Parts: sequence; structure tokens; C-alpha cells
Amino acid sequence: MPAKRSAAKRPNFLVVLIDDLRHDEFGAGGHPYLRTPAVDRLAAEGALFERAFHTTPICSPNRASIWTGQYASRHGIIDNVARDAMSHRLPNYHLELQKLGYETAHIGKWHMGNDGMPRPGSDTWVSYDGHGKLVNPRLNHGGKYVEHQGYITDIMNTLALEFLGRRRESDRPFSLVFAHKAVHPDAEQAADGTLRISAQGGYVVAERHRDLYRDAVFPRTPNMLSLAEVVRSKPAWAECFDMKSTEKARAVLDALQAGTQEEIRQRARMMASVDEGLAAILDLLERQGRLDDTFIVFLGDNGYFFGEHGLGPERRFAYEDGIRSPFLVRYPRKVKAGQRRRELVICQDIAPTLISLAGGKPGPQIQGRSLLPLFARGAKTSRAGLRADRRKSFLIEYWAEQAMPWLVGMTYKAVRTDRHKFIHWVNRGRAGELDELYDLERDPYELENLNASRAHAAVREKLRKELRKLVADAAGL
Repeated sequence: MPAKRSAAKRPNFLVVLIDDLRHDEFGAGGHPYLRTPAVDRLAAEGALFERAFHTTPICSPNRASIWTGQYASRHGIIDNVARDAMSHRLPNYHLELQKLGYETAHIGKWHMGNDGMPRPGSDTWVSYDGHGKLVNPRLNHGGKYVEHQGYITDIMNTLALEFLGRRRESDRPFSLVFAHKAVHPDAEQAADGTLRISAQGGYVVAERHRDLYRDAVFPRTPNMLSLAEVVRSKPAWAECFDMKSTEKARAVLDALQAGTQEEIRQRARMMASVDEGLAAILDLLERQGRLDDTFIVFLGDNGYFFGEHGLGPERRFAYEDGIRSPFLVRYPRKVKAGQRRRELVICQDIAPTLISLAGGKPGPQIQGRSLLPLFARGAKTSRAGLRADRRKSFLIEYWAEQAMPWLVGMTYKAVRTDRHKFIHWVNRGRAGELDELYDLERDPYELENLNASRAHAAVREKLRKELRKLVADAAGL
């Protein structure tokens, strides 16, 4: 029988971060054929947030937002360019947890700065340079590089289990960030952020999973349109799509099997190893008697497009499939099992939640909000079952970068509310003529751009005003 542990003890923390995972790339999230029993267990025994979002939907900026609880315009990691020095000075919630007596660990992808050396805040550190390698990776263990043989997801699963196993007798609470390379393809990234597909090529799966989901089909959605159809309602994309048709661009896209059914199947196969590892972790914590004392968060680091709005392999843009995240929380002490939550939450909410649960007080520099009030008993809710004081809007921001040559000039600021989304293209068109406005209640696939609609002029102006406020607040003005 597992040892009984006091409910008064401060919880352990486990954050499981999957690279590039869409909001629907797990069974309970609605994927038509992907089987993820361990992830689905988190949903069944905890809360699944159906409207969780990334505010800069690209790897490095959003990872920094998770760690700091800040918007990118405040923490300064605005794209995937290395920024090595900055990445070693990034304020993060593990520094606060260490002050509160926690043993902290980071195992897996860091991807802020291209070196895999330890960052402040982690007592245990295992990572790798840049994107790392899916097969036979070179990992940095606490400052020393070690060559490993095998598939990286399996290796990382073993390392996480070893860390948790070593802590069986420890009285100190722990905080582990377990950051998978999956489901990101093998790639190499230059210091300027330019992405190159590695010699191994694109997606690589474990040998035992190669035959999974053979001939399975991910259904088309109404917003999986041709480039010409997209431009009719989204004219800001005209130049970008022209550049995307060049030979250089097509070489990158073809190497990734971008926008194909096989790409979707390969990602699903990569998730099989992730789910196996999560199942083993949950089993170990349960045998140790620590599972119900551990606050678990499962999420992705940005969204991903399967061809929606003519996009892929991008994840950088403010349409729902780019900014929505899988987001599950399990902690029976406070989170009732089987919840489907509709509040707007953002990745910055993780840091203040964990600091608060640890008995600390989030500093004024943190822009996220603790999730704990959402789970408070007796809290006043609306007819839709939402907290009365929930978030009403949030900012989405992106700075054009060099990683994909066709994206130059696509800087935007956007605001998303319960019902609407307004996207302002900073360097596209005059006086906002190429901006985009969507009524997500009536048009969940974001097909009808209402920016030029006279009937929606008042809504547009209200959202423009809210966007200006959010931009100023995010930057600390």
C-alpha cells in the first residue's frame, strides 16, 4: 500500500511540456485516431482547459513566458534567435521555488539560447544545444556533455523516472519541468534563427511505433483552404504566399511533409512514446504515494497548423490552431475530477499558480494570474459556469523573423476576447485596411473577416482600444 502523506504538505510540481503540440493532438482533446491513455487520464482525473492559449506562438518566446509569467514584450525573448546571454539571466519561477525550499529540476528542451549549459534555478539539469537530435542525442548533464544512444523521447522518459525515483525518501518538495523534443521534427537552427532540416530529415519515430495509424485520416475542416481562397478574406497574406511558392521555401516544406496526412500521422506516432513515458511517471508517483500530492500541468509550447488558412508548418499566427494549447491540470486536493473549463487562460498563469501553491507571493513583474481562484469552492460563477472575475481578454504578439524567409514583415499585435478576435498587421496596409476581425461565436473557423464591415465598426473600435491598452500593459508602460 502506498504510504499516506499529509494533505498539509506543500505540493510537488510536474510540468510536462510538449514541443509544437496542437490543442487537439491527444485523445481527450478530440483527435480522431491518436490514442493517449495517460494524457487522457489527466483529463479524467483533473481539469481540461478548452480555451488555453499561447501569447507569442513560437518556441523560445513562449517558453520564456511559461518560465517568467510575462509577455514577450516584457521578458525580451521575442523570437528564436539565440540570445545566449539573456537566456542565462532570465528570471524564472524555479528561482522563487528554490527560495521556498523546493528541489528543482529541468529535464529536456530549453531552447532559449543555443547552448545546453545549465540555467539558474535548476538543481538538476539535463538539456541539449538548440533543437537537439531525435536519435543518439548529446545531452548536457549539469554542465557536462554526454553522448547517448537511442531515441530521445525514451531517453528523456528514463531520466525523468530516475530523478523521481531518487527522491523517494526526500522530505523536500520538488518541481520538475519535463520538456520533450517531441513532436518537433529533427532540424538545425542557425544563430540568426534560420531553420534547416537535418540530414536525418523531418519527423523520426521510435521503431516500435512505425506502423501505428497506417492509412488513418485526419478530417479536413472548413478553413483548410487554398492560398487563393485565403487571400480573398485575408489580403495581408498575399505577398507572403507568393514568397512561399519559391523553390527554396518548397524544399523546407517538402522535407517536413508539411500539410500532408503523413505529417499528421508521424506526429501521432511520436506522441506514442510521450504517452508511454507519462504513464510510467504517473505509475511511479502513485506507487510512491506522491501522485495526489503532485500538481501536474500538461501543455504544448505553441500551436500548429495542419493546413488551416493555407498555413503549415507555421505555428506563429493568431488564428486559433496557432495559439490554442492543450492544457490539463491534475491535483485532487483542489481540482475536481472531470472538469471541462471554459475560462480564458494563458501560459503565463503557470508561474504564479505554482508560486502561490508553494506558499510564496508572485512578484509584481509577473503578468499571469494564478489559476487557484478558478478552483475555489463557492466562487461566484456566470450561467456558463465561468468565474465572474475571469480574464476578459489577452494580448497576442509576434515579431517578424528570419527563420522562414516568407514570413518577413508579418509582425502583428492581436487581442482575443470571449467572443471576438482582432488582428492588427503592423507593417501591412494603411490605416489598418488589412487588419482582421472575427466573431468566433458565429464563425469559429475564422473565415469571414469583418474588419471592413460597417455593422461591426463599434466592435472593431472597442477592440482597437483594448489592444492599445494591452500592448502598453504588457510592456510595462
